[in-house]
Amino acid sequence: MRIGIFGGTGPAGSGLAARLASTGYPTVIGSRSKERAAEKVDELLAAWPDLVGLLDAGDNAEAADCDLVVIATPWDSAARTAQENAAALEGKVVVSMANALVRVNKEFQPLVPPRGSVAAHVQAAVPHSHVVAAFHHLPAAELGNLDDPIDSDVLICGDDPAAVHLVSEIIEKFPGCRPLDAGELSNAMAIEAFTAVLLQLNVRYKTRVAPKLTGIKRDPRAVEPG
Repeated sequence: MRIGIFGGTGPAGSGLAARLASTGYPTVIGSRSKERAAEKVDELLAAWPDLVGLLDAGDNAEAADCDLVVIATPWDSAARTAQENAAALEGKVVVSMANALVRVNKEFQPLVPPRGSVAAHVQAAVPHSHVVAAFHHLPAAELGNLDDPIDSDVLICGDDPAAVHLVSEIIEKFPGCRPLDAGELSNAMAIEAFTAVLLQLNVRYKTRVAPKLTGIKRDPRAVEPG
């Protein structure tokens, strides 16, 4: 399965691209500028030469031609970028990882985008795709540091159980990560907003936090698609 990333040149997108490639997924870093994407690929391959043959560069249209697509653009361009590539995304799983946030003085605050969440706005823009919300709380630096595992649960929500299951299988391959099915896409509002809390903790305690939940006795990765 080839995975394309819209906005793959940013810290979160490029970190995710490296992590996906490190687990064996051929990944296309997409951008409005293919040249910028190529520069980012060269930078990642210089740091992680084992990823040669698994990372490629393209514009967003080339990323949209992949089997699964992740949207890692800024939140206010996520739905527009998806809509621009709607024909290529039809029938595919599209992962929204953007958070609508603003910094006011020293505090991070969540914004309420159209339809309540970035993920829901993306789903409205590409109604014939299967939108899943995931990856919101993974620190970009840890994503891109392939020498270490990421000690984090990953909350996933979506209206298509098969799509959620597919994304869970991908996350399961990230060392240290545990995928958790957090319900339908309507829950993306809370998941995205909670990122503001995590960022505030980062500032206050000068660290990079990631969520870990207790009390789940069974293996959450055993959830089968409905």
